[in-house]
Amino acid sequence: MQFDFSNPVTVAVVVGIVLLILIVIGVILQSRKKSRLRERFGSEYDRTVSEVGADKAHARLERREAEVEKLKLRELLPAQRDRFMADWTSVQARFVDHPKGALIEADELVTALLQARGYPATSFEQNAEHLSVSHAGIMEDFRSAHAVMVRSGRGEASTEELRTAMIRYRGLFDELVGTAVVAR
Repeated sequence: MQFDFSNPVTVAVVVGIVLLILIVIGVILQSRKKSRLRERFGSEYDRTVSEVGADKAHARLERREAEVEKLKLRELLPAQRDRFMADWTSVQARFVDHPKGALIEADELVTALLQARGYPATSFEQNAEHLSVSHAGIMEDFRSAHAVMVRSGRGEASTEELRTAMIRYRGLFDELVGTAVVAR
């Protein structure tokens, strides 16, 4: 089959087919990007999309990945791990008599643990963004526990909410203490 490219109708059909193919390829690539980001970030993907829309969310999440890629994340040394575990045991024991203070200490201990693992000392939100790249499964717990800690500072959290937040911090703590960092 030969095409007569001197015929404007033939040229229009070929250009239309090429454009259609390019559009289909673009849709497929966008769909793969969405799937990859959703799989990697879990609920954090949905949260970011609802905040800023899909296109901006994709750019933000990819920027997070690039930022975390530049960090020098590391495993804890055995002595560090033992010290953090002992500190956690102390914080947890204080919860019975001083739940608000213990929750603040739990938040501070998690922040110190993040720093020991190589995350920069920044705001809660920046810590959450960095963590979301490799620890998407615990982001809801991290955000929820931190929100309760903030509310408890204003006297707005019940003892049950403090207890639940402490459990959530424990899950985050356990993951950060026991998770090996994949070498890049």
